[in-house]
Parts: sequence; structure tokens; C-alpha cells
Amino acid sequence: MATANSNAPNHKIIGTRDPTKSYTDRKSTRVVALKPSGEIAIIYVKEGNYYKLPGGGVEADESHADAALREVKEETGAIVALRSTGCFATTEEFRFHQHQISYCYLADVVDDTGEPSLTEEELADGFVHQWMTVDRALEAMSAAEPTTEFGRFVKERDVYVLSKAIGYIEASS
Repeated sequence: MATANSNAPNHKIIGTRDPTKSYTDRKSTRVVALKPSGEIAIIYVKEGNYYKLPGGGVEADESHADAALREVKEETGAIVALRSTGCFATTEEFRFHQHQISYCYLADVVDDTGEPSLTEEELADGFVHQWMTVDRALEAMSAAEPTTEFGRFVKERDVYVLSKAIGYIEASS
């Protein structure tokens, strides 16, 4: 089983690996997409009542960077350029029967005039993206009370990711 380096800085394990379960490995990306105004993209998910950062699964034969760019465009309509900091954090989740490693990136918004192209599942879940300051986004994510176990995993993951991103954002200001 592929495992992220749990000794690396900015690595968080969410959930507990159950030795009696078999897990499907999944790699994904998370992106803190920053506008020059200081606002970031954040997605509210009505079904489950939680907020998330743009991101999703890495497809076969796709690099983490390409997946990050694609997911932001699909979920927000924005075109972004990844910062040269590379992956600034990873999370490793054991949820249900999935072992997911998320690779987290900072990006600058190049164009935010596009429209999202959400999947039927994302539309059914009520995905709505919005732009808010980093502090406001962290506050909204932290205050949300997810109504599903999945939402609770996402909240823990993305609050961690955004809190780690803040140091990198402040350092580049």
C-alpha cells in the first residue's frame, strides 16, 4: 500500500487504519487558489453541510500538478498557476474502505471568469463555490457542522490544509 511520508512536515493522518479492512488507494489534490485581492476559492457542499477546498482525484497517467489545475477549473471555473512552493502539505485519510492521500498546493488565480463544469454527483450534492478571505474561509470551514461522516472527514482535512497554507501565504506577502 502506498503511504505518504508520515515523518514529513505538514503531514496529517485522519482516521485510523483498521487492520481488518482492505482499502482502495486513491491519490488526490487540494488547492488553495488565491486571487490578488487575497480571496481564496472555497466550495460549500449543501448535502452534508460543509466547506471544502477545490480538489479531487488524480486520474490515471495524470500528474498531481495537472490534476490540481483541472480540479480547480472544474469546480470553480478559474484558471490557476501553481506556485513554485510545490506540495506544501499532505493528508492521509482512512475512511470507509478508502485510503486517500491528498497532495496540497498553493496557486495564483490567473482568470476567474470561467464557469464550473460540475459532475452530476457534485450538482446533486449542491456544490457552490465562492470567494472569501483566507481568514473568513478558515472561520466558515471551522464553524460548519457537517451532517455526514464524510463531511466531518473533509472538514478535518481542509481546515488542516488551509491552516498550513496560511504560513506560506503570509511568507509570500
